Amino acid sequence: MAKFCSNCGKELKEGAQVCLECGALVDGTKKTNSADPNAKSKIAAGLLGIFLGALGIHNFYLGFTSKAVAQLLITILSCGFLSVISGIWGLIEGIFILTGKYNVDANGNPLAD
Repeated sequence: MAKFCSNCGKELKEGAQVCLECGALVDGTKKTNSADPNAKSKIAAGLLGIFLGALGIHNFYLGFTSKAVAQLLITILSCGFLSVISGIWGLIEGIFILTGKYNVDANGNPLAD
């Protein structure tokens, strides 16, 4: 008698412990990663800091709104003349994010690798 996955309905091979289609365990519990699926990406935040740091985009992404607004206002209100300052600030923060010195978002959640 054929067994079917309780999660996706796909036919299971004889003796299978895990559904090859959806990854659910045969007893019906779904296989999950221990990492938080809503965690912010360390790589994305670091690259945003390096390339768009003058606008504070990486801080908006991580939830540090006040720092992000400060970087954005420095760049916009100076008509770009002081964008070098906030750009260097963003570059340094981007490098710190990628190297792991900054490893949590504004809510204290760890960044995903």
